[in-house]
Amino acid sequence: MARKEKLDPETAALIQWCTEVEGFLVAGGATLAQAQEHIEEQVEWFTDMFYEGLTPEEAAKAALND
Repeated sequence: MARKEKLDPETAALIQWCTEVEGFLVAGGATLAQAQEHIEEQVEWFTDMFYEGLTPEEAAKAALND
């Protein structure tokens, strides 16, 4: 059985933030698959927004208006 790798708190926070962004993208009309794909394709952009202090809702709005 593979050993689970423990995430550092910062990485865990980023993943949680992206999960919340995903929810707002879906609420804005994207499918779950589209939201996940967009976040994966634009991971650096979303990471920058996370570190700039945007809320998940603000990041989703920016993505939907892009």
